[in-house]
Amino acid sequence: MNIALLGYGKMGKTIEKLALEKGDTIVAIVTSSKDLSKLKGADVAIDFSVPDAAVTNITACFEQGIPVVSGTTGWLDHYDKVLNLCQSRNGSFIYASNFSIGVNLFFELNKKLAKMMAKYGNYNVSIEEIHHIQKLDAPSGTAISLAKDIIEQTKYTNWKLDSASENEIAIKALREEEVKGTHTVSYTSPIDTISIKHEAHNREGFAMGALLAAAWLKDKKGIYSMKDVLSL
Repeated sequence: MNIALLGYGKMGKTIEKLALEKGDTIVAIVTSSKDLSKLKGADVAIDFSVPDAAVTNITACFEQGIPVVSGTTGWLDHYDKVLNLCQSRNGSFIYASNFSIGVNLFFELNKKLAKMMAKYGNYNVSIEEIHHIQKLDAPSGTAISLAKDIIEQTKYTNWKLDSASENEIAIKALREEEVKGTHTVSYTSPIDTISIKHEAHNREGFAMGALLAAAWLKDKKGIYSMKDVLSL
């Protein structure tokens, strides 16, 4: 598989390492807009860039007929625009706030628990996420995905960073050295607390999931998710 890497931070370097170990080829590394001319020959692009560059990078790939797997968060105000562009160009796209296989199983567990807890109004739900201090967005895209899935199943109507009103889910975002990503969903009542937690031990889980998604997408057309990739 010929891969273009959009972004070359810690995740980009981890994906490169695992891809080369698998026998894939890195045909382009894009760290600025001038590098987008190098995409020719890529079977698929994997985007772990920065929020300000994501839309430009993804657009360039669609214009050149290159499928895109994107794990960059913080740009989703433009999400509908990107989906419309993908459809108009007959492109191929997967966005995930988190490509870890374990996190995607955690997403399904979160939905199941939210559905179970919806009838018990004496429990208040909250989310805590912890990441390394270099992470640019807060809360994390994963925490937002968890909140949105809870909202679909319960009385809650929105989420809010830190303090929240009665019908909002409070998300607490902490930044600490060398934390790869920890997410905890808690339901608290006056008498007890029920919590589920996912803790990433390294970046390889995210990179492996992104490579799995890229291999799955490269010969397809359309807009998909990790639920499609993992048959969840």
